[in-house]
Amino acid sequence: MVEGFLLMEEAFVKCSKGKPFFGGESIGYLDIAFGCGLLWFNVVERMTKLKVLDETKMPNLVVWANKFCQHPAVKDVLPDVDKLMEFYRKMMPKEEVVTK
Repeated sequence: MVEGFLLMEEAFVKCSKGKPFFGGESIGYLDIAFGCGLLWFNVVERMTKLKVLDETKMPNLVVWANKFCQHPAVKDVLPDVDKLMEFYRKMMPKEEVVTK
């Protein structure tokens, strides 16, 4: 999984050319496609205690994720992480879930 995110980090640096989003100054298709999974990564991190987006290994991607989630077009439509965690708990076998 980490290898995939390292490739995303590299792709982001090349595509964004120093701008906040994959396509530049504004959110585009790649941002939306990848951004849809961001809260699930948060759920996985909280439930398994594993770091998915590591700021030491992929700093640009972490900054992008924060900017994406705080963007006015995005922040008001993101689902509640606690509700996603509840759904995750119901869908995953108990032995795979680490409690808080």
